[in-house]
Amino acid sequence: MLLPHRPEILLTEQQKRILWQLRIGGPSPRIQLAETLGMNGASMTRVTQQMMALGIVEEREAEGASTRGRPTVPLAVSGHGGWAVGATVHPGWLELVLVDFSGRPLIHDSLRFDSPDPLVFARTLDARLRALAADHGFMRGRFLGLGVAVPGYAIRDTRDHRQVVDRLAGWSDVPLADMLGDVLGMSVWIENDATAAALAEFYQKDIIGRYRSVLVLFLGHGIGAGLIADRDLFAGEYGNAGEVGRLFPSDQPRPSGIDLLRMLQNAGEAVESLSDIAALQQSQASLIADWSERVAHQLDFAVAMGTVWLDPGSVIISGALPLPMLERLAERIDQLGSARDTGYRGGIPRVHASSIGSSAVVIGAALAPIHAVTAPGTDGEPVPRMGKRARPF
Repeated sequence: MLLPHRPEILLTEQQKRILWQLRIGGPSPRIQLAETLGMNGASMTRVTQQMMALGIVEEREAEGASTRGRPTVPLAVSGHGGWAVGATVHPGWLELVLVDFSGRPLIHDSLRFDSPDPLVFARTLDARLRALAADHGFMRGRFLGLGVAVPGYAIRDTRDHRQVVDRLAGWSDVPLADMLGDVLGMSVWIENDATAAALAEFYQKDIIGRYRSVLVLFLGHGIGAGLIADRDLFAGEYGNAGEVGRLFPSDQPRPSGIDLLRMLQNAGEAVESLSDIAALQQSQASLIADWSERVAHQLDFAVAMGTVWLDPGSVIISGALPLPMLERLAERIDQLGSARDTGYRGGIPRVHASSIGSSAVVIGAALAPIHAVTAPGTDGEPVPRMGKRARPF
């Protein structure tokens, strides 16, 4: 059975600033938070008491608890503050994940799915979420919404209408958030898959605490990028910042998973999905190495352009390829960039490989509602506004 409706979290800017600092800096005592955010101790105590009552922050084990004197009690983002769902469609299957308020994945699930109709997607997702709720009984507390990652770019000056890949023809140029939200009865965030991946990569604790701006290149069946600027998603004027696929014409070899699959198929391998590549890393080592070298030079071009304009603290190579391949690509791109920038005395971002790989897309989709509710300067509403509130399961 689905749980009765509960309202979304409505946070003040002061509460959002505290939450955001805890995400960036990790568990921190109140006195340290007050100093960092320029608040007095009494105000910090009052606001954090309210946040604890909401269940969005919690006290952790006191530092120095075994020593004399009053221990310092750190606060941390509580996973019990709410939860959200992320979903995306791959060729032949549907992937979803549920994350808690801290961003920790609770359940990662997949099922066969091969329809180009977004309404069939919504009904299939609805049935699956109901089954998961019945099986696990974890869906308690505030439900913050559904994020859907879509392989396509925004059109009509709105992030809701998108031009989507051919295999999802029914998703193109329709009001996706409204269509899906009407079936599911919840608020829906529609996001490009590479942008969703960027959000997931940024929320990793070794990234969010170190960098304000990040460029993420995502190699899936296609090639895309997502940008984080001043610790927020940067969408651009038309919602298409990071559409690096436009740099690589479709009538020429591209730095994409589809390109590698075709090369492997031409070599006689019966591969249909990027997940099949892992088993071929040794038997097709030479072909994969040649492909990787060409792709590294292509992506170095995209990284150079992105670095010039964004000046990111880090560049992350993410995607649905096996993690060892992502690591080798990141290392090679970093080498190419270092050689090109010899003599430049300004800061140069290092190129890193993702630690979460293909999961980044669906995790980032799930983080979209949480980010909208908690990041400073956001209003908690999907884009575009829907006039609806999330319905919990």
